[in-house]
Amino acid sequence: MNEPETDPAETHMVVISEAQEATTAGIYGVIISAAVMAAAHQPTVPLTVVAVLVTLVIYWAAERYARIVAERIHVGHRPRWHSLREQLTSGWEMVTASLIPLLVLMTAYWLGANQRTSIMWALATSTVLLCIAGYRVGRKGRLTRMERLVSSAIAAVFGLTMIALKSFLH
Repeated sequence: MNEPETDPAETHMVVISEAQEATTAGIYGVIISAAVMAAAHQPTVPLTVVAVLVTLVIYWAAERYARIVAERIHVGHRPRWHSLREQLTSGWEMVTASLIPLLVLMTAYWLGANQRTSIMWALATSTVLLCIAGYRVGRKGRLTRMERLVSSAIAAVFGLTMIALKSFLH
C-alpha cells in the first residue's frame, strides 16, 4: 500500500506560535537596539535614534528575506503570495520593542541630559525590559521562583554588557 506524499515543508517542522515569534523578535530587537546605542558614534541623540531604527529595519528585512529564501530552498517551489504576505507583515516587534528605550533616550535628552547620559538611561531601560522578559519567560515556562530569577538575570546580562560596552568605548 502506498503512503500518501507529505509536503516537504511539513517534514521536521517545529511549530512556533505567533506569540512566541513576537516575543522572540521583541527580545532580539531590544538587544540589537541596545547594541547600536552602545556602539554608535553619532554626533547627536536624534541621529542615534535614526541609526537604531535604520539598523533594526535592516535586521528585520534580512531576517524576513532569509525566511523567504529558506522556504524556497526547503519547500522546493516559489513562496506563495500568502507566505510572502505573512513574512512581510510579521516580526515587526523587532522594531517596535525598541520604542520604549528610544522614548527614554529622547525624553532624557529633551530634559537636558547630555548624549552619553541619555544613552545610559536608554540602556538601563533596555536592561529592565530584558529582565522583565526573562522573568515572564520563566513564569510562562512554569519555572520555580528561583529559576525565574535566574532566567531574568541571564536576560539582564545582555543589557549590562551593553552598558559596560558603552562605558568602556566612550
